[in-house]
Amino acid sequence: MEFVVEPWHWFVLGILLILSELILTAFAALWFGVAAIMVCILLWLFPMMGFTTQVVTWGILSILCTILWFKFIKPLSIDKTKAGLARESTIGQVGMVIKTGLDHGQIVVRFPMPLLGSDEWNCRSTAPVQVGDRVRVIDILGNDLVVQPHSNS
Repeated sequence: MEFVVEPWHWFVLGILLILSELILTAFAALWFGVAAIMVCILLWLFPMMGFTTQVVTWGILSILCTILWFKFIKPLSIDKTKAGLARESTIGQVGMVIKTGLDHGQIVVRFPMPLLGSDEWNCRSTAPVQVGDRVRVIDILGNDLVVQPHSNS
């Protein structure tokens, strides 16, 4: 008696691989499981597929799913803020003055990426600046950033 692979076999394999991701930390079995479910759907649509074709299709789909994950989807999930990073990652960041003339000679600077969880900071400048000037962070003093005018050189 010959064993025939049915679509539900691929579905069960796919679910088992996806569930194995709860135990494994590599985040790779998920894409093999997704590919197995895709083969299940293809086998259901085209029941004449041979076993070799199914396995080759599963391998190709697994590779494609993994490549697509690392190439397109994973970069979208990278945190682009500087929140929680060390002091050294804040030093050297460049922002633009958006408000001057606050109490105690402070200014407000907006940074292109959030620094330590916020994109606008009260700052103290080492030299006079105007709204629109670019400044560079040189130190952190309490809750304020210390900045100096940024030269383009």
